[in-house]
Amino acid sequence: MTRPPTEAMTDPLTVLTGMYAAEARYLAAGGPGAASFAVLEPFFAPDVVLHQADTLPYGGTWRGHEGIERFFVAMSGVWETFDMVEQEFLATGETGGPAVVLTRIRARARATGRELSFPILQTITVTGGRIAEVRPFYWDTGAVADVTRLP
Repeated sequence: MTRPPTEAMTDPLTVLTGMYAAEARYLAAGGPGAASFAVLEPFFAPDVVLHQADTLPYGGTWRGHEGIERFFVAMSGVWETFDMVEQEFLATGETGGPAVVLTRIRARARATGRELSFPILQTITVTGGRIAEVRPFYWDTGAVADVTRLP
């Protein structure tokens, strides 16, 4: 079981691998409405900011623990499944800059049942052992919108 970050575990790679493991447990337990967000909360700074492209069905800026929890609710309303097939840490953030994570996703839209495989590149800033900012970059937000939107 992965533990939340402590002052002794402030390096970004430890925080991120712990958060991704907690996210997998959260989603496996049913995600929003079925699982407690408490498993994820310790990995995020109280004033965390998540920037999603405005053209995504769950686009916008999400702030704080409450915002991150609302984001997971919005995202789970869009995706029936959202599997992180492969992750590669391109930069770990250990030199003071953001971590950069390339994740290959395989997802199925809740409304349409259509599937999509796509990459997401995230820059993640870890400060004091917690995630302070996340900026995901999608190669094709239009494809996400098309797959998730009913005709």
